Amino acid sequence: MKNQSITNNLDWICVIIYCVLVSLGWLNIYSSSLSSMEGTSEKQFIFIALTIPLIFIVLFVEGKFYEKYASIIFGISLLSLIGLFAVGKTIAGQRCWYGFGSFTLQPSEFAKAATALALAKYLSDTQINLKYTNRQIQALAIVFLPVLLILPQPDPGSALIYSAFFLVLYREGLPSWYIWTGFSAILLFVLTLILQPQYVILLALLVIVIVYYKSRLADRNIVMSAILFTLISGFVLSVNYVFTHVFKQHHRDRFNILLGKTVDMKGIGYNTNQSEIAIGSGGFFGKGFLEGTQTKGGFVPEQHTDYIFTTVGEEWGFIGSLVVIALFVTLFLRIIYLAERQKTKFSRVYGYCVAAILFIHFFVNIAMVVGIFPTIGVPLPFFSYGGSGLWGFTILLFIFLKMDANKVNEW
Repeated sequence: MKNQSITNNLDWICVIIYCVLVSLGWLNIYSSSLSSMEGTSEKQFIFIALTIPLIFIVLFVEGKFYEKYASIIFGISLLSLIGLFAVGKTIAGQRCWYGFGSFTLQPSEFAKAATALALAKYLSDTQINLKYTNRQIQALAIVFLPVLLILPQPDPGSALIYSAFFLVLYREGLPSWYIWTGFSAILLFVLTLILQPQYVILLALLVIVIVYYKSRLADRNIVMSAILFTLISGFVLSVNYVFTHVFKQHHRDRFNILLGKTVDMKGIGYNTNQSEIAIGSGGFFGKGFLEGTQTKGGFVPEQHTDYIFTTVGEEWGFIGSLVVIALFVTLFLRIIYLAERQKTKFSRVYGYCVAAILFIHFFVNIAMVVGIFPTIGVPLPFFSYGGSGLWGFTILLFIFLKMDANKVNEW
């Protein structure tokens, strides 16, 4: 029996948190853009108003529609990314948008939901077992197809978000060595930038020897250990070449500043430095709404987009920042709770995709703003200025809420 209303069985806890976050986001956009007189807050208000019919459209569609047509939606999403190379609009050196007069649309923001649907569709097949290599390759292909189209735009921030799907794949049976390999590669890369390559190789050798002798006798394999050491050594020796010849200058500058190898408070490190000053000046209770001196002075570039959290830290202080973080964490935990109680694997996997995508956005943005992650242009969900981002996150979340509301009819 179908629901009499599209809002029946809707999880209002998620809806209320969503509304609070969007409202707080607009207040901070209003504050951060007050001195610029560019009408940013007015535009964001229009974007927010347009989410209302968008939400009703998402909720009006039957939940099974998203599962049935997941592959088609994913295909359309890939075509929208491909189309950017032909007719995309270039802004600040990035060809990420379609231009419609003064209005722009960024398809990568909607590709996240499409990829989540496609991955959930693939993993919900009863024949899929991620213990097998061919299944792993097929699942990873779904994740990396949009990444390969987003990276050349170039948009490394959006591409990075797709690492969220590894958390979902791990939850669904992907061998843990994928996660450990990725983490180890990042650690080795950073260590090589800090230390000399030979020291990193010696450290890796020490770790391998310790693990070898700590392992049970039956698990010891000197050949595999030797191969592992060779691969690690090759990777470490390639880091400097990749860093020098593959990374662009602004990427190298951001890593050097993050690692303390370069001090540039007026150049590439200006954004992060001003962001830290703004957040630190907020103290425990903040300076008050519209009272932020760094915010009103326009000292932090892109404060209404990627650096919106600096306004929270300066005007609302530690307490306000803690409240915003608590709202996000509550939303993540609620989505995970709802995902676990789903009656179909498709809905469960999609729910985990939603939680993972929002979490990675949240984590990277906050880490970027407080200076423990390079500046790569990752917006804060529901907070940062932009219609594409807001609509993309809204669609992502409310598709899942529709699935959850329909679970009573999925028997």
